[in-house]
Amino acid sequence: MELSALKFKDFRVYVAGNIFSLNALWMQRITIGWIAWELTSSATFVGFIAFINFVPSMIMGPLFGVLIDRVPIKNAAIATQSMLFIIALSFCLSFTFGLMNEVILAIVSASSGLIASAYNPVRMSLGPRLVGHDSISSVVTIGAINFNLARLIGPTIGGWIITVWGVGIALFIQTLCYLPFIFALSLLSPRELPYSTSIKEPFLSALRSGIRHVSGNSFISRALLITALFACLIRGTLEILPVIADGVFSKGAVGLGLLTSSAGFGALSAGLVKIFMPSQKTGEIPKIAILSALAGISLIPVVGFSNSWELTVGCIACLGFASTVSAISIQTAIQIDLNDNLRGRVMSLWIMVSMGAAAIGALIMGGLADYIGLPIALGLAGGIGSLVLVIFLIKRPKTLAFR
Repeated sequence: MELSALKFKDFRVYVAGNIFSLNALWMQRITIGWIAWELTSSATFVGFIAFINFVPSMIMGPLFGVLIDRVPIKNAAIATQSMLFIIALSFCLSFTFGLMNEVILAIVSASSGLIASAYNPVRMSLGPRLVGHDSISSVVTIGAINFNLARLIGPTIGGWIITVWGVGIALFIQTLCYLPFIFALSLLSPRELPYSTSIKEPFLSALRSGIRHVSGNSFISRALLITALFACLIRGTLEILPVIADGVFSKGAVGLGLLTSSAGFGALSAGLVKIFMPSQKTGEIPKIAILSALAGISLIPVVGFSNSWELTVGCIACLGFASTVSAISIQTAIQIDLNDNLRGRVMSLWIMVSMGAAAIGALIMGGLADYIGLPIALGLAGGIGSLVLVIFLIKRPKTLAFR
């Protein structure tokens, strides 16, 4: 079982504190999506809001990755979480005082995305530095379980609070949830990098060396291509859930919370399943990563053409399961092959691809849903994506090189 990371006290403190921040994240995401839909009733705008939340990771993520390999990781974690708290507080006050409109919402989404692009390489580096090298794969699995437990709970709570008490109370509770994690981070003593490796190499040179490591490693390059495909299609679909929940089924904020939580339930189940899977080997892309991505992408047209709420909820859960199995498997494969002094740079590139592809997918699917209708948009996405992955599988001796 992949639970060895829990033997380390600092990692247990980290996980316990992080659950609050993660719930704040997921409550905030459905709140932003719901406000975007309420303001405009436009699938394009909902997709755009998701896009500008993710796009900073495409542009700034690699730069922050270099920075994280050069600064005290604990200070970086506290700084980024404190800034997320300030943004959440500003969001709450803007809504409370009646200032919320499309422009303010876009600024909030872009600002939180910018700080998240800095925090993502922090979390990718911090967890492994709290445990021994043999427990790094356990860190990835437990981190995914923690993330997706919040993905299950947060949207349900957020949707219920919005319906019963209103958006303002939901935003206030989200803001408070950042504080326990900031306190937990102050208690940690992560393994820091040696002085010489953290600042010796010039900044741009360090950035180039991280890119060279990825481009020169055929295994990591293939892993990033596969990540881009399933993130664009599966996660892109999950970013336009407000359109499905209310635009198709008229279920309101509660329905949006239920759909988001069903994706979280599927993702949480995937994390639990990964606990019982055999340990991964260095330099391999597990077959389960490709097969799960194919299964998930093939379900996207079913979501588009479904007239049954129960079927849609079930399919969304399957999408969450499939994307998470693929993401955990690929991220683990990359992480166990890295030294600490490269972790921030390389994993920031993985995040850039994952977030960037999801952003592009949300923008394209939202626009297509308005232009040609949601069923045809999702049908095309699932059909084309499945075809591409099938070609990968057919040519796998040459392109994927499974061991």
